[in-house]
Amino acid sequence: MGPLLSDITVNGEVIPAATIAAEAQMHAAPKGKPGIAWRAAGRALAVRALLLQEARARGLTPQPASDGERAETEEEALIRQLLDEAVQPPAPAEEDVRATYDADPGRWRAPTLYEAAHILFPVHAGDADALAVERAKAEAALAELKRNPRDFDRLARELSACSSRDAGGRLGQIATGDTVPEFEAVLDTLAEGEIADEPVATRFGLHIIRLDARAEGAILPYDTAAQQIRAMLAKAAWARAARDLIEELADRAEVTGIDLKAA
Repeated sequence: MGPLLSDITVNGEVIPAATIAAEAQMHAAPKGKPGIAWRAAGRALAVRALLLQEARARGLTPQPASDGERAETEEEALIRQLLDEAVQPPAPAEEDVRATYDADPGRWRAPTLYEAAHILFPVHAGDADALAVERAKAEAALAELKRNPRDFDRLARELSACSSRDAGGRLGQIATGDTVPEFEAVLDTLAEGEIADEPVATRFGLHIIRLDARAEGAILPYDTAAQQIRAMLAKAAWARAARDLIEELADRAEVTGIDLKAA
């Protein structure tokens, strides 16, 4: 692995140190250990470059999708299309589904219900300048909230890029799976009434998150839980297959400045 704050190259494509430093702001690291975030950012950007190179080598044409609020960039579309084409693991076996349930029935519950609020500072992937600007805004707003949490409503109305700003950032009642994983993971760590200590990065940007209430769901019978378990096992199989694809691309690639095999 090369020293921190050096460029990375992937098959001759240069990823500048400044781009890596900006990406590092989206990766958590213990205080006093910025190298952890830098290496995570470097690996993420190197993998992104590998996937884009493979997509272009296969002649894929970007077809950006939209969820109604946000459209993919052409690079995001290329990566998704590549993964759709190259990563197709088999469906989980029924005996594996049953064994997973029997190992810990208490793990399978009805959706947890949350009442939460957030303030969104939008950032598109790869826009280092916007990330720096929006992070500064988010941290300033969070510092203000630490002094006076009651200002959340006002700041959401003034600053948030989400339509929930009209309700002071309140998202209403949401359930497990309604938000992106990074957002939900933070909700599960907060006490009721608590605001997350740091801005939370997702594909939509940076969020200041407050949990207002949480109600954990009841344990589900097997027949009800089976579909959820199948989905979980399928997702895990997909992740393994995607990792295998990335490892295959990395083995064939010439990469300097980062050790992809150390991930």
